[in-house]
Amino acid sequence: MFGVGLSLTFSDFLRVIRQPQAFFTALSVQMLALPTIAFIIALMLPIAAELKVGFIILAASPGGATSGFLTYLWRGNVALSLSLTAVNSALTLFSIPVVVNLGLRVFLDKSSDLHLPFWDTVGHIFFITIIPAFLGVWLRKMRPVLAERISKPAKYIMLGLLAIVFAVKLFGSESVGGTGLTAKDISLLLPVGLLQNAACLLTGYFALKYINAPHASRLTAAMESGVQNTTLAFLIAGNLLGNQVMVKPALIYSMFSFWTACLFAYLANKSTGQNISLRH
Repeated sequence: MFGVGLSLTFSDFLRVIRQPQAFFTALSVQMLALPTIAFIIALMLPIAAELKVGFIILAASPGGATSGFLTYLWRGNVALSLSLTAVNSALTLFSIPVVVNLGLRVFLDKSSDLHLPFWDTVGHIFFITIIPAFLGVWLRKMRPVLAERISKPAKYIMLGLLAIVFAVKLFGSESVGGTGLTAKDISLLLPVGLLQNAACLLTGYFALKYINAPHASRLTAAMESGVQNTTLAFLIAGNLLGNQVMVKPALIYSMFSFWTACLFAYLANKSTGQNISLRH
């Protein structure tokens, strides 16, 4: 996120404030449309009730560091992405208990006294996402030559670190942070996850297209809608609810959503005649 911040200036955030329609539309998609999509899919598909709740938890956990990084890589509106992450992270402290308890009531006929640990959640969002990004913005403002010198090698370091994370997720054992999923889990949950992912990406993109937002902002809304904060979903399902079955949808989603978002961004940029290469 520090590397992402190096690509921004404070004027980028002023443009978001001066043209708030894209921000509020994308935020509405995250807060309202994504849980609605998850409920519709859960009501339609014949999977276990606990897995349905797992997908609802996932939809209630939008955005995060990965979506901001993808927005940066594929030339989206990075200032819009970081603004959405900051605001929706605060809102989810209140929206997640409502959405998740509704899912528990509908599919398991029970509710939970669910609450997120406030300072842990705020610390996770701000110390992992917002503060490093703003340090990058500040360095670019104060030392532009140094920021330019750092930005190119930083991009390759970011990609390398991300590759390590995905390697652990895909191939590591549970003791080192791997998924520990079985082939049966993958065959059952992968189609559902792909359906929800595609619906979220398309909803984010076309909601902003409907208001005639620029392509970069549409792409940002797609990334923020389609790449969920799976770490937060793990916390809710595994730690707060203590149900490892509900964790599985987020585990499956974390295995592919980065790559489907990249494919979506590539095709969206290509279809609109944008520069389809990664940011250099």
